Amino acid sequence: MRRPTARQSQQPGPPFDAPAARRLRAALGMGPEHVAYGLRASYGLPYATPDLVIAWERGISSPSTPELTALAGVLWCSPGDLIGRPRTLREHRIARGLAAEDVARVVGHEFLAYVRMEEHDEWRGTERQSAALADLLELALPDFVTVTGRDAKLAELLRSAVTTRWQAYVRPVAKTVPLDRRLLEGVLQGLHRDYQGQMVATLSWGGGTAAAADSGGSGRDFLDRIVEHFWTAVEARPDGP
Repeated sequence: MRRPTARQSQQPGPPFDAPAARRLRAALGMGPEHVAYGLRASYGLPYATPDLVIAWERGISSPSTPELTALAGVLWCSPGDLIGRPRTLREHRIARGLAAEDVARVVGHEFLAYVRMEEHDEWRGTERQSAALADLLELALPDFVTVTGRDAKLAELLRSAVTTRWQAYVRPVAKTVPLDRRLLEGVLQGLHRDYQGQMVATLSWGGGTAAAADSGGSGRDFLDRIVEHFWTAVEARPDGP
């Protein structure tokens, strides 16, 4: 029997940790054929073959959400053990082994409304609901900011802070990211110093168009990764979360 296509399942699977699946299978002393048999016999996946299992483990293809849940059952682990770093609201929910109905109930959302949020990757909740979501899914602060759709706003504020006067952006960033003001001041000042220093250093390597192009490219790369630089700086602070 042919495996259902991604279009038939409508949603792509969560980020799959292929090496983890391979390690877990080996630890149980199972071969791909044993995993495939378990998927067929115990979880109603008649199309599961050793070749499919091998393709998953080699990263050639990834299991859908139902397939990943079934694979976790065969390998005696939780779905979260087979998921790479979650990125979206749905992926964080799956990593915790929770049903959409349970999340909707706990955070106080109507079920279909919550499902639409997952489908469009667009969280819409009150502060209380957001706090309940973070607690239920055990979200670290960077993940919470991403899941609640604040990454783009944070990136915009950080780019402005490092390219202009960082002091003017402490309060706006604090409204987007719930961090101590003193910590934010230190982080923004450091990012501003790094960006401006990088631009000056690049220009000092030589004059002319080539130097200007190098400086522009270096600056764009820094700004493109500004959120990553921000969280790295937060974690490096002794007073960080």
